[in-house]
Amino acid sequence: MSYEQRLFARVRFLERMSDLTDTAFEDFFHNLMCARYPGFLDVRTHGNLGDQGADGLTLHDRKLFASYAPQTVKSADIKAKFYSDLEKAKEKRSGEFGTFVFVHNDRRGMHPEIATHLVEAQSANPALTFEQMGARRLWHECMRLDLDSAQDVLDFEIPARPVVYGIGMDDLAPLLKHLRELRTSSDPLMPLDNVPITKMDFNCLDEEAREVLQKGRRQAHLVDAFYSGARREVEHDEVAEGFRSYYQELKTDWEEPEEVLWQLEMYVLGNERQHPKLHRAAWVVLAHFFDRCDIFEVPPPGWTSPAVGATA
Repeated sequence: MSYEQRLFARVRFLERMSDLTDTAFEDFFHNLMCARYPGFLDVRTHGNLGDQGADGLTLHDRKLFASYAPQTVKSADIKAKFYSDLEKAKEKRSGEFGTFVFVHNDRRGMHPEIATHLVEAQSANPALTFEQMGARRLWHECMRLDLDSAQDVLDFEIPARPVVYGIGMDDLAPLLKHLRELRTSSDPLMPLDNVPITKMDFNCLDEEAREVLQKGRRQAHLVDAFYSGARREVEHDEVAEGFRSYYQELKTDWEEPEEVLWQLEMYVLGNERQHPKLHRAAWVVLAHFFDRCDIFEVPPPGWTSPAVGATA
C-alpha cells in the first residue's frame, strides 16, 4: 500500500474498532489472523463443547488467543472474563499452548485492569507467557497484509487517490505534543555513544540526514522519559513494533536511504506541511527509534566503514 492508502486504511480501521463488539469482533479477529498466519486455527464455539477456552491457536509458536470485546467495559467483567478463559484453557487445552494472549478491542490502549491481571497471572503461572493484543497490535498485523487481503479483512475499498493528512500515526500525537512543549536546547557537548559509529555509514545516509538525526539524538532522552512506567513501556514496545514493520516494508519499495527517511517522517507527521517545532519533534522521535535500532540496519560484527574519518 502507498503511504496515503495506509493512512486512509488506518482511519477506517479505527472506525471499525469502535463498532466491533462481541462476535463481530471475534469474526474480524479470525479473518485477520487467518490472512496473516497459515498456521492459525480459528476456534469457534460448538454446542456443549464451547470453545474450550480458546478463540484461536497458532500451531508453530503455541499461542492461545482469548478475545473480549464487550459493548461496555467494566472492571469486574474484565477480571471475570480473563481468569475464566485462562482457567478453562489450562483445564481443557493443557499442553497445547505456551503463551496466553488476551485480545481486546479498546482502541485507547491497554486497560489498567488488563495490565494488573497479566502481571498477576504471570507470577502465578511461571510456566506460561502472557501477552495482550489491542488495537495497536491488530493494526500492525493489518499493516503486513497486501492490498487485496487488507481490503478483504477490513471490508472496505482502499482508494488510490492522494489525500492530505495532518498527523501520520495518531498513536504518536501525544508524544509529539509532549516533545513540542518540553524540548530544550540541544547540548552540543553531550556524548553520543549509544549507537555504533558505523551505523550511519553502513546505511549510506547523506550529510543532511546525519545532521538532523544527530540533533534529534541529543534530545531523544525526552522520548524515554515520556514512555517511562510499566503501562507506558507496553505502549513504547507497540509503537516500536510499528516502526520496525513499516521500515521493513519501506526497504522493499525504496532504494535510497533518504527516501526511506522521508517516508518515515511522513509516518510520524503525515504529508501536510507542519509547524517547524513539530517538524523538529518528529526528528527527535526518528532519532530515538534509530538509536534503538528499530529503523535502519545494524552493521554486522567486524564491519568497518570504507570512508576515512567517517562519523556516526
